[in-house]
Amino acid sequence: MTSEQWEPAAYKTRVDAVLHRVVAEEADRFAAIDPLLGPVAEQVEAAVADGKRLRAAFCYWGWRAAGQPDSDALVRAAASMELVHAAAVVHDDLIDDSPLRHGRPTAHLALRGAVRRRPRTRAAARSLAMLVGDLLMALAGELFTTSGLPAAYLSRARPLWLVMARELIAGECLEILRTGAGFDTSASLKVIRYKTAKYTVEQPLLIGGALAGADAGQQAGCSAYGLPLGEAFQLRDDLLGLFGDPRRTGKANADDLRGHRPTALLAETWRLAGDDDRALLRTFLGRRDADTEALEAVRATMLRLNSPARIEDMITARVEEALAALQDWRVTAPAALALTALAHSAAVRRA
Repeated sequence: MTSEQWEPAAYKTRVDAVLHRVVAEEADRFAAIDPLLGPVAEQVEAAVADGKRLRAAFCYWGWRAAGQPDSDALVRAAASMELVHAAAVVHDDLIDDSPLRHGRPTAHLALRGAVRRRPRTRAAARSLAMLVGDLLMALAGELFTTSGLPAAYLSRARPLWLVMARELIAGECLEILRTGAGFDTSASLKVIRYKTAKYTVEQPLLIGGALAGADAGQQAGCSAYGLPLGEAFQLRDDLLGLFGDPRRTGKANADDLRGHRPTALLAETWRLAGDDDRALLRTFLGRRDADTEALEAVRATMLRLNSPARIEDMITARVEEALAALQDWRVTAPAALALTALAHSAAVRRA
């Protein structure tokens, strides 16, 4: 993608080429240490096999919005955002005990085969998955620093890595601490802001902008656009989590219900529910054996209370806020077009 027109598929191909090469090389080096490490190396590669590469796209357009031209070195640096995401996904699936990701068993389940004749198989597989995530995060930093961008450019963005990690980990911690602790829409929105919104949109934009030498006004534009859009992205995920088609999302529908997770969708449903509806929700929330019948009962209750429509309103309001901020942000014309398209693709999707 070297034209001024935003071509998402072409950009994704460029990012995929970087990711698959870098991760395959690291997986080979890792597996060469000992044959026993082969299944772990396979999960390192599996972690980046799929994805929309939105985080890399936002990093790229943070760079371009500040007036910099297309750059293969920048694409490599932006691809590191996808390794951060891959690490976060492996850890998140482990924390949530999720069974599926992209329609395949998650790392902590896939790795049970590697330890099936060992004591405490489940715990051992979970430990291996945790270490897969750790290796991916280390590889993200390595790819960023060896991307080929000048050292002076990298030094401008390096402090933002700690901010991104701090906020992502804070969001995960908040989700754990609030799981099963009652319902509060404002608290749920804070969780998604730190767990997802910031590292999905805002921080990649800021990192791309910092690499490009963005000034304070441009950095403010990154945040004003990126934060509401990141929240819209996760709110859409909340809806897809319960109402999406698993064949498209690649995830189990009942995960949020079984985990009693502090999603805005569940919080809004609880806020709108009467005593009878709350009694029904209590019956199913947090039950690991919640089945299709339970899922349908909760869905029906949500639809009757109109809580999915409330989440749709939140998504719409945040996309409008992001696009309004984009109007005030001093960006190049190609960046404005691309960021408008990305706003719609991030918040209006089926998977």
